[in-house]
Amino acid sequence: MIAGAPDPVAPFSHAVEADGWVFVTGQMPFTDTANDSPYPEGIEAQTRQVMENLQRVLSGCGLELANVVSVRIFLLYFNEDYERMNAVYAAYFPVGKRPARTCIGVSGLARNARVEIDMIARRPQS
Repeated sequence: MIAGAPDPVAPFSHAVEADGWVFVTGQMPFTDTANDSPYPEGIEAQTRQVMENLQRVLSGCGLELANVVSVRIFLLYFNEDYERMNAVYAAYFPVGKRPARTCIGVSGLARNARVEIDMIARRPQS
């Protein structure tokens, strides 16, 4: 578990490492560490908050977004939110250095969030 990251909404770890691979559990747009803290309004604000929460988890593992190799994004309102989520998401990764990614429309997310994002990162090899 990572200090300063939002409390889990279910029985899981913030991240698990195996052989230098770091699997970061999907984060919700909680604005505080309590898993009943409010979500910001709208997909742009929720995407920013999820990315900030993911960066807290990565930082707690001694990593940063540059170490991320794969991302999965789950959208509650895919058709409505896809383009606006992408505009926010794109700002976190430089062109030419973006991770592989999958984006999926879903029928529900914890606490009725609009977006959840998980990541796989790779620890630098020495």
